[in-house]
Amino acid sequence: MLDDLVKEEYMTITDYLVIYGYMVSYGLKIAINLNCKGNERHRPRSLQRGFSGVGSPMIEKSAKAKEKPKQRQKRRVKATRLKLLNAARDMFAEKGFDSTTIDDITERADLGKGTFYYHFTDKDDVIAELIKRMMGELMESIDRRCEDTVDLPTLLDDMVKIHIDFFRNRWEDFVLYFQGLAGLKLQESYSGLEEPFLTYLESIENLVDSVINHRLPAPLLRRFGCAVAGFVSGYYSFAVISTEDEDVDKALVEMRGAFVSSLTRFINEALSVDRAREALK
Repeated sequence: MLDDLVKEEYMTITDYLVIYGYMVSYGLKIAINLNCKGNERHRPRSLQRGFSGVGSPMIEKSAKAKEKPKQRQKRRVKATRLKLLNAARDMFAEKGFDSTTIDDITERADLGKGTFYYHFTDKDDVIAELIKRMMGELMESIDRRCEDTVDLPTLLDDMVKIHIDFFRNRWEDFVLYFQGLAGLKLQESYSGLEEPFLTYLESIENLVDSVINHRLPAPLLRRFGCAVAGFVSGYYSFAVISTEDEDVDKALVEMRGAFVSSLTRFINEALSVDRAREALK
């Protein structure tokens, strides 16, 4: 039939429609046969793993069904990792970095050692991630609450207050913070501790630098960062073992004014000395 129509010199619209219908039916027959044979490589593109763009509802539903198990698996893996981290944080607060073993962590988490090693290489790996997470949250709080501060006394007061607010109900995190600071100076320190603390100090230094009208030398800015960090960690570490007052935070707030006043005066004096040196050059 197709050959007879093609041989005609002139074809009507009806003839074209007949040819079109014949070709569509023939192509569809080939596609169905290929699909039944399961020959993926030679199938028309529209039959290979669904359409690109908007596909049929059945194909889209099937794709979503395949995604759900993967999403559940990711959530389970994430939850297990978090369970190990929380268990490790609790054990480090109770026994310290050195005395805590991997067995202690897995027992507290009620998980096997194989699960631990699926998520972490060793105890150093856990410590590094806990420190990084905790310091990241602290720096985020500092940056968020100090971004609009324009004068030095307010900035210093806010930074001390942020540390107090941050650690007030997070004793385990403070112990982690304090042990991390102490561990930096040990000859055999835990790997991965230095970077989060250096980033933290740089964050404090940049904020101090942003509110003063004179560029201070980097070593001097580093001293100010250490002073803020040292005031909070030093006071907390001694107050919890020496004071009979249960409200340690309240006592720290009362001392904040004296600390901020002293540090502000120290920075202003350093600025005056540095300006005088530049004037003599």
